Amino acid sequence: MTKIILLFLALVVFDQRDKILHYINPPPDYAALHDGKVILYATSWCGYCKKARQFLDQKKIPYFEYDIEKSEEGKRQHRALGGSGVPVLLVNGSVIKGYSPSEILANL
Repeated sequence: MTKIILLFLALVVFDQRDKILHYINPPPDYAALHDGKVILYATSWCGYCKKARQFLDQKKIPYFEYDIEKSEEGKRQHRALGGSGVPVLLVNGSVIKGYSPSEILANL
């Protein structure tokens, strides 16, 4: 019975390793590194990334963009923020996964 419990515990820890590592070693404040409030992690081909760019431009919200397929630093930061898709936005320290205008405005 003890072996089953230990195996189950090991599986849970393995499954949640990204969250555990993020808690132990939180990512730095990337927005402060770019003197900006908004960082967009995107790709050139993503339709929702295009919508996010258009929204930010339309609202005249300054942002810094990383193309995670062309920038190693952008890819590293995207992973550190728990990104598994695009777009991912960092707005005043809050991570927004996906295109969500209401969340962007709420975090400004």
